[in-house]
Amino acid sequence: MNNPRNDTFRHQVLRIIVCLVFIGFGLFAGYLQLIEGNSYIDKAENNFIRYIITYPPRGEVFDRNGEYLIQNKICYDLMVVPREAPRNGIDTVRLSKITNESMKRLKRSFADARRNWRTASPVVKYLSAEAKLKMDEWNLPGFYTVPRTVRQYPRNIGGNLLGSLSEVSQNFLSKHNHDGYYNIRDYIGEQGIESAYEKELRGEKGRIRRNIYANHTSTDEVEREPVPGKNLVSSIDARLQAFAEELMNGKIGSVVAIEPETGEILVMASSPTFDPNELVIGRERGNNYMRLLYEPRRPLFNRAVTSPQPPGSTFKLLNGLIGLQEGVLKPHYRYSCNKGYKAGNVKMGCHEHRSPLDLDYAIATSCNAYFCNVYRNILENKKYESPKQGYEAWRNYVEEFGFGTKLGTDIPGERRGTLMHRDYYDKLYRRSWNALTVLSVSIGQGEILSTTLQLANFAAIIANRGYYYTPHIIKQIEGQDSIDIKYRTPHYTSVEKRHFETIIKGMWRGVNVDGTCQTAKLKGLDVCGKTGTAQNPLGDDHSTFISFAPRNNPKIAIAVYVEHGIWGSTAAVPIASLIEELYLTDTITRPWLVDYVKNLELDYSIYDRRRKK
Repeated sequence: MNNPRNDTFRHQVLRIIVCLVFIGFGLFAGYLQLIEGNSYIDKAENNFIRYIITYPPRGEVFDRNGEYLIQNKICYDLMVVPREAPRNGIDTVRLSKITNESMKRLKRSFADARRNWRTASPVVKYLSAEAKLKMDEWNLPGFYTVPRTVRQYPRNIGGNLLGSLSEVSQNFLSKHNHDGYYNIRDYIGEQGIESAYEKELRGEKGRIRRNIYANHTSTDEVEREPVPGKNLVSSIDARLQAFAEELMNGKIGSVVAIEPETGEILVMASSPTFDPNELVIGRERGNNYMRLLYEPRRPLFNRAVTSPQPPGSTFKLLNGLIGLQEGVLKPHYRYSCNKGYKAGNVKMGCHEHRSPLDLDYAIATSCNAYFCNVYRNILENKKYESPKQGYEAWRNYVEEFGFGTKLGTDIPGERRGTLMHRDYYDKLYRRSWNALTVLSVSIGQGEILSTTLQLANFAAIIANRGYYYTPHIIKQIEGQDSIDIKYRTPHYTSVEKRHFETIIKGMWRGVNVDGTCQTAKLKGLDVCGKTGTAQNPLGDDHSTFISFAPRNNPKIAIAVYVEHGIWGSTAAVPIASLIEELYLTDTITRPWLVDYVKNLELDYSIYDRRRKK
């Protein structure tokens, strides 16, 4: 029989043992939490993994002869992860001396970095190799350097053609970062070639897994190697580009030269321009950019593709071609010109020359009256029910020659110019209009605007006797057998080849016999050309000229447009002729003409008045 007292005693002892066991566990847990726990936290904080993005070298760009247009230069970004930095402060005086950065900017960078406590942020950008070495020797906890490539431009040419790099903004990330490649403060191509071929040039980022230990040692594991960007070979002739910019210095306008048999752009010079090194990623880039942005003559603006202007008398060649194809013009047709054209209340003035005149002489002397007759005959052709239908047929021809539409070049910002639809005139004149109403288009005025690229392409079409290749600036991409097929596909017009020979004969006469562009004559090269003087309500008329050479088997087609250049022969002709001579003969035999162009003073007071405002 059990003793109740013994059972009670055993139960009490068991309770005491259980309580002691729980007290022991509690004391041990408290010891781990209060004493050993701090050391584990310290070890956890001092043993961690950091992922470092490694940036690939950006692809470089060469001219057609292998000369650098855009070259890489290595620099470094100094990064900091605030939570890993020394808690007792940093020797900012020493850091300032190493990085050549002001104390004020360092403090601002640290303040920005602390907002993202656990994330790496740049403290100083564009460190030199020497500064990077000193930071490595210092081995400051939480700080590390990341290599970057910045650009340099050995020839100092093509600022608004080559483009530049800028930092990716938050606005870009939210609207355009569709492939997720970019992060805030990455670099991206802006304008020109840098923008047009961004995906080819940028390469692919790599990533390093860095294991950092409590004793400040680390090991790296390469998870993904960076893939360098692709090098590009441009169609630009660097020497010719530099010469064109030299001749255009002090003027406002543009030059485009094309190799007719390929559509490769040899020169694309816009004036004024700037030294592209001014916009290299660096500490002065922002100041330089704002200065250029607010310059009244707009050096950041690539006028060759983004500034449509009246083509002037160069456009007469196209009306001649259309007239020949439509059968309303024959080379022997003669028209009178008594200082202009008059029909009803419409009058179009012209300079003095021999009259009457045939097509050859009309092209050579740039007769307004002759091409007013040609244009009117196209629109009033009896095979059409009305001049409005004639206008529609005329417009289709003009569009085939690349006017009023984008050519599809690989340079960003291309404008289509102006070529009105019939509906525009129907609305403007309440359906009551005829050929005389739109007569100014016959001489490249009125409602027709074109870019210098379109004019150069027009010259290439004539040189090729009726077709063109889409003008392009890149002729080879590293790792690719050929460029996009759209740049290798010819575009044909509806005008027969024989009619081009007729127009070319007049262009040749204008340069080599008795025309308006005899300054362009180059012995033995059979240069063909056509001047243009475009009316300008804001000052002196614009000067333009299109040309190609030689007459047979042409190697270069060129267009020059000089705003406020007075006459076509005043500014545009000598500039184009000198460029053609250098390209075709590898020399300049008329230094006096170079001096004339460089010393030519044109009136740009309208831009000066904008500056004062």
